[in-house]
Amino acid sequence: MTELRTREAALAQLGSQAALQGVFCKTETGIRHMMQVVMQYEDTDFSGFVYHANYIKFAERGRSNFLRLAGVEHSALLQMQPPLAFVVGRMEMDFLAPARIDDCLLVETVFTQFRGARLLAEHAISRQTASGDSEPIWQAHVLAACVDLQGRAKRMPKTMLADLTPYQGTAILAPPK
Repeated sequence: MTELRTREAALAQLGSQAALQGVFCKTETGIRHMMQVVMQYEDTDFSGFVYHANYIKFAERGRSNFLRLAGVEHSALLQMQPPLAFVVGRMEMDFLAPARIDDCLLVETVFTQFRGARLLAEHAISRQTASGDSEPIWQAHVLAACVDLQGRAKRMPKTMLADLTPYQGTAILAPPK
């Protein structure tokens, strides 16, 4: 049996940054965000494979958690004048291998550009094996934009760019075809 913690210690661990939002790390290609997602029954389709649309949800969590940890919260964007939001304008993805129930997936997110209203991101999702290796599962290039609530592109505020720029990384995926 694993060591059992007190309720307070367990809640403290659950509330840790890494458990909820993932972490930033520095690599040879710059800064990236990493978080883990364990595949549950609800993530799979009738075949037992992870349903294809769920990879987009995992990438969105990675993107949102990246922004939150960098100091940009979606709820704060809505409080700005004018209220702002992020929208995805384009996503190019590749399904490389199927994931299954109980797989522990690593979701990695890198923002490669913050300019004007544009944000360019890359996502890589891999399966973590017992031996510590990883197997690529899914990847995507994403173009997002900062918009007002009428859907018009708006330059990101200078304070937001100042928060995000230190976390910009370089490409981790091959360029889209």
